[in-house]
Amino acid sequence: MSRIIGFFLLVMLPVTPVLAASGDAAILQAQQAFAARKLANLERAARAVPDDHVLSPYVDYWRLMLTSHTGDARVADFLARYPGSRMAEALRADWLKSLGVREAWPVYLAEYPRLVNPEAMHQCYAYRAEWALGDRSHQREAVAMWFTGRDMPSACTPLFEQMIEAGLVGQEDIWRRLRLALEANNPNVAQAVANALPAAQRPTAILLEQASRDPARLLSAGSLDPGQRSHREIALYALDQLARRNSNGAMQALRKWAPQFAGEELQAAWARLATWAARRHEAAALPWFQQAGVAATNDFQREWWVRAALRAGDWQAVQRTIESMSDPTRAQPVWRYWRARALQANGQRAASNPLFLALGREHHYYGQLAQDELGAVMQAPVVNIKTGGDDIAAIARQPGIARALALYELGLRGDANQEWNWTIQTFADAQLLAAAELARRMEWYDRAINTAERTRELHDFELRFLAPYRELAQKAARENELDEAWVFGLMRQESRFINVARSGVGASGLMQIMPATARWIAQRLGIKGFNPREMQDPAKNIQFGAYYLKHVQTSLDGSPVLATAAYNAGPGRAQRWRDTRPMEAAVYIESIPFAETRDYVKKVMSNAMYYAARFGHPSVLLTDRLGTVPPRRTPVIPTPDSDASPELD
Repeated sequence: MSRIIGFFLLVMLPVTPVLAASGDAAILQAQQAFAARKLANLERAARAVPDDHVLSPYVDYWRLMLTSHTGDARVADFLARYPGSRMAEALRADWLKSLGVREAWPVYLAEYPRLVNPEAMHQCYAYRAEWALGDRSHQREAVAMWFTGRDMPSACTPLFEQMIEAGLVGQEDIWRRLRLALEANNPNVAQAVANALPAAQRPTAILLEQASRDPARLLSAGSLDPGQRSHREIALYALDQLARRNSNGAMQALRKWAPQFAGEELQAAWARLATWAARRHEAAALPWFQQAGVAATNDFQREWWVRAALRAGDWQAVQRTIESMSDPTRAQPVWRYWRARALQANGQRAASNPLFLALGREHHYYGQLAQDELGAVMQAPVVNIKTGGDDIAAIARQPGIARALALYELGLRGDANQEWNWTIQTFADAQLLAAAELARRMEWYDRAINTAERTRELHDFELRFLAPYRELAQKAARENELDEAWVFGLMRQESRFINVARSGVGASGLMQIMPATARWIAQRLGIKGFNPREMQDPAKNIQFGAYYLKHVQTSLDGSPVLATAAYNAGPGRAQRWRDTRPMEAAVYIESIPFAETRDYVKKVMSNAMYYAARFGHPSVLLTDRLGTVPPRRTPVIPTPDSDASPELD
């Protein structure tokens, strides 16, 4: 009961740690045994866990997951005792895999509808189960799974074989998936798909390997027979691989191969060349897209067509290409905004205003840009909805929340995050805000922010844009002559204020400083005997992060947009993505080749707007904050993060 008492103390005080409960040490031992897959150690630890411990269900769950050949009855009993829990979902997913392997189809179909988030493997087992029992009501959905360029689970292979045998997947469908696999740069998947073709028609592994390793040589060697469809598909793949590295070489090779391709194949080739050229910001991209034509491009390629047109200022092409996208893609905020901008630029203001109005009600980067177009008169005041102690106490009593908090207190952040996310997925807005406030009081800042962001109608922007460590950030911003709101916008995006955050590449702390960068900054600041582990100290991390942000801003002509891109992708890339003429910063951001960096810059600059409002700073439009990216004049300033790698990964 001590942990439950701690929960109620928690909702009454600003920050109160959850009290340690009897059995916590045993829980940690059990989790470590589970992670090491040592059942005997897990059983030994489990005996020291009280039955009423809030995490005792996890011990039962870990035992079941480690026990080979767990009886169906034991699994069913656990699912009945903890219905709707995150543990039940994970156990059910594992159990369904076992049922599928055993082809226990009636039991599988009875349990499958209860799985909330089925994976492709589960879906394939479900369709196989239905077919085995004479039910083909989901035949169309089963066939749709075939059309992907990615590798599919082995559970799907018998399903695909059945569909091919039944004539539901024909030879053209096989060729289509083969091309999808090669477009996704998955030659091994393409080779596996080709096994469904007659032996004489299959592309060989040797030619596919040559197309990957040395596409220019393969295309010019004369070893490909244009009369064979498989060889033409390999030629398309080789052209794509060559265009990834060198547009000029790919263009020359395509001109030689053009007479050998059918019309649709030739257009597909131009589309691939154009897309790579657009990602490198080459002027040839637009005429090559014209060579391809809209019908031969997919939505990903059309997106790059739009970006190339934006950089060229061709608003007719922007509008025309967006309107050719599929409905789901065109409905995304990014393309709704740029379509509205294109309509406006093309003299169709009456058609653009409704798009801006709808976007302006949404709380994100494009909503802010849309509000700029509409003017301050259309901007609704921000209303922060606050929750009370009773609401927070009610949330704390939820079993899933109690388990998440207990896991968090024990340092099991991964399990804690999953438990929390699972529990709140069905919450109404008021519950989400109460849960976010509860997480804030625990100083579990990332869950507080992520939870507050989920609301649909009721919002608390002070919870969405928390500002811990403000004194440290204000000091660092002041010392480096930086906008405090921008520093917070970047820190929120980098770590969600998780002080122990560490990225897969080694960046650490609140502002995610790489070890090499930290050493370089320490040297610049004259700090002797520096150890990168010091980046776990909030004060030092913020100091170093602000210093580096100011450095890249200064080296990139004072542009906050360029500096933000450089902070994520390196100054060398941010520099090369500029043009030789001034550019609207929103266009620069939209045409960043790396999706991660593109999204990062948008979010940091959007965050800065919300923080500026929260801190009471003078009102500035997002468009003005972004400004104009000056032309590329200055050389790249060497720093630890300058890259000499190819432009595209």
